[in-house]
Amino acid sequence: MPSIEQTFSLQVPSSTENLALIRDFVTSIGEQSGLGADELPKLELAVDEACANVIEHAYGHDKTQQVTIRATFDADEIRIEVVDSGRGFDPDEVPEQDLARLIKERKTGGLGMRLIRSLMDEVHYELQPGEKNELHMTMKLKKEPADR
Repeated sequence: MPSIEQTFSLQVPSSTENLALIRDFVTSIGEQSGLGADELPKLELAVDEACANVIEHAYGHDKTQQVTIRATFDADEIRIEVVDSGRGFDPDEVPEQDLARLIKERKTGGLGMRLIRSLMDEVHYELQPGEKNELHMTMKLKKEPADR
């Protein structure tokens, strides 16, 4: 039997006050998809970090802007897109910081994309200058084993 794909979308003003709403949305989608209990917090954290980056860096805390989160899942994976029309950047052009040095120097920031990549199975970024930025994240579904 073919897998049925389901898609959901949430659009919120670009404010850190909405991060809890975004986490609730992602948690609900993760639960509906059958995402395992070990993987759900990873998905929540990755999306939270991505949205916080949009709010802070792409929009500079401009609450008049919108952040869109699209979630799609089927029997194999869950895909999340975080879409904004703010200032974009190419994460592949940002040099990866030495983690030990950042900790020693107590630097904050600069770890968002590294964290997201460590939590998700696939991550890529599409930039359409002056139009929109899309961060695509995919997590393979690792289903909970059935009780025996």
